[in-house]
This record gives sequence, C-alpha cells and structure tokens, in this order.
Amino acid sequence: MHAQRTLRRPISCAGIGLHSGNKVTLSLKPAAAGSGIRFRRSDLGGLEVPATLEHVGGINLATGLARDTVRVDTVEHLLAAFVSLGIDNAIVELNSPEVPIMDGSAAPFIYLLHEAGVKQLTAPRRYLKVLRPISVARGDKRIAMYPSDHFKVTYSIAFDHPLLRHQSRTIRITEESFAEEIAPARTFGFLNEVEMMRQHGLALGGSLENAIVIGETGVLNNALRFEDEFVRHKILDVIGDMALLGHPLIGHLVAHRGGHALHTAFAARVLEERDAWTLVEATTGPVAAAAASALPVGDAARAIN
Repeated sequence: MHAQRTLRRPISCAGIGLHSGNKVTLSLKPAAAGSGIRFRRSDLGGLEVPATLEHVGGINLATGLARDTVRVDTVEHLLAAFVSLGIDNAIVELNSPEVPIMDGSAAPFIYLLHEAGVKQLTAPRRYLKVLRPISVARGDKRIAMYPSDHFKVTYSIAFDHPLLRHQSRTIRITEESFAEEIAPARTFGFLNEVEMMRQHGLALGGSLENAIVIGETGVLNNALRFEDEFVRHKILDVIGDMALLGHPLIGHLVAHRGGHALHTAFAARVLEERDAWTLVEATTGPVAAAAASALPVGDAARAIN
C-alpha cells in the first residue's frame, strides 16, 4: 500500500503578505489521514477553511479560499509544495488572511517541509487518473488534460512584450523535478500593472525581493533564476490550483495563456465530468501499470470500484 502522508513535526516561519503588505506568521502542523489540507486562522479563534474547490473564494491575481467568515488568500505556492512532496494532510495555521509570499516562489516552502519531515500514515492514497480528454477554452486561453502514465504539465505563455512573446515548457512532475526545476521560479508582473495594483490597494508587500518585475525593456531584478522562469512559475501556479481537486493527478495537463481563474474553472469542470476519470489507489501488487509510473518505485496502482 502506498500510504497518505503528513508532516513529522510542526514548523513555523514569518513573512509578508504580497497584497496586504502585513507581516504573517505561518505554522505547518501534522494532521490525521483523510483530513486533507486545512487553513486555520489563529487570529479568528482557530476557524478553518479546507483547501478544496468548493471553498474557492475569489480569484484576484492569486487563489483564495473562503468559508463563512474565514478567508485565506495566495494559497497556490504552498499547495504546490504540498503536492510535490506528497503531503496529503496538514494544518496551515496563519495569523493573517494571506499566506506569506516569501521570495515569490515555492522553494522556501519546500525547505520548510523538508525540515518538518514526512510521516507515513496508515490510510491509502487515492490518485485521480484521467481516462479521456477534458478541456476548457475562454477566447485565446485554453487548458486541457489528457490520459497519461504519469503527471506531466505542458504550459505556454504569450504576452505583448519583447521579453515574453512566447515561452513553453513540458515537464514530468516528480518530487525531484519540482524542487529543482519549478519550485524556485518566482511570481512576476509588469511594472505598469504593479503601479496600477498599488493604486487599488494590492501588491502592497511586493518588491524586487519577492517578485520579478518587468519594465519596458527588461527585468528590473538583478538576474533570472532560469531563462524561462516565467513559464516555469505558471507551471507552479497550475499545480497549486489543481491541488484543490483533493487528489494527486495522473494525467497530462496542457495549458496556454492560463491564469488562476482558468485553472480553477477547469478543476471544477474535471469534477463535473465524472466519467472522464477514476480514482486509483496504490498497492504493492503488479497491477495497473499505467498508474504505477506516477508512483514511487516499488508501488503499483489499482482502480477503486
């Protein structure tokens, strides 16, 4: 059996909210099997909101969750880190309504999770395995998922800017590939848009320390971490947004010019098209070879009836 996982021990950090500019204390804590990822607001007496699609609470340049009076924004980078390390269950405790932006990437969260360690639980993990294509298009923006033997992402972007006419990348998502090739990619924005956002009370915590800022002729930061850091960050974002499905994926996700609104609308479409996928569970038997390639060596998968 390939089991669900949680954290071995609690771990905390502090940072700044990208849009609020407020200081945030973040604590990651172990949770029981089957509980999923839950965001807890310590400043609201411990009220929680689960990281699921039904609790998406608006998309405003980031992905937010809401339930009753509880709201948490900018959850996608942390969720992507959980997915990449196979963390199924955790409590994310915050004293503010926004996850800290850290350096604009998921790399600091990967570091925190490595420091906390991983604990195997007794319940089996279930994967969402795509059986037939699913797609959503909105004008020139589109996203689809196709059957595959593992979780793979192809993403392309195109902007009216000489630096970003077109970037595309395909990558099979594993713990190692995510940590090395995707997690360090930082969020980005255009200088004229940043100025406009600040006029509307957004991006108040943004700086060259936690985002790539693109001017008319180039990047204002000292250097990029990757030549195609922009599209790599889009891959990071879509992995985090698809985490709201509640199951790790076995399929090939293909997106062009997407964003958080399209990502989450597509995730909702996936849940609607129930005949397009099935849930598979890890076992130690040599069955369901296609699903097995998405699991660690030595595991296989079988369909849940």
